[in-house]
Amino acid sequence: MNGAAYFERMAQYNLWANTKAYGLCAKLPAAELDAPRTAFFPSILRTLNHILVADRIWMSRLLGSPVAMPLNTVLYEKFDELRHARVAEDQAIIEFTNGLTDAEVTADLTYHSVAGDAYTMPRDLVLAHMFNHQTHHRGQLSNMLIEAGLGPLEIDLVFFARDQLR
Repeated sequence: MNGAAYFERMAQYNLWANTKAYGLCAKLPAAELDAPRTAFFPSILRTLNHILVADRIWMSRLLGSPVAMPLNTVLYEKFDELRHARVAEDQAIIEFTNGLTDAEVTADLTYHSVAGDAYTMPRDLVLAHMFNHQTHHRGQLSNMLIEAGLGPLEIDLVFFARDQLR
């Protein structure tokens, strides 16, 4: 599996992992979701918001209609609203990757960073970063859920693959 098919699978994995993560987070009271935690974005709610913000920024660049916002933007203060937005974003990512061709995956993408600097990178690196970025912060989320008395998240890619083979 390579090219566009790889990113289609990563989008499916992303949905699966986010569904599991949000399902576990839903077991916490609102106060625990926004309680201070040791992480780059210092709460579960803020970490989940950051992942969504970054996805919206990267997807807007990939779709040719860039949006800019600070990476610590809190889009949703209420967990249920954030969860609903996450589901919609995951579906948009799936639809986007399902429409990709191998030629599009290897084409360059020119974009401006949040700081305003211009970059040109192959789309496959941009897409890989987008999915890897989520994995990175879900790892932090897993640790925060352990601190909150839940978790850890069992969302390694191999667990997704095993689920898909059942």
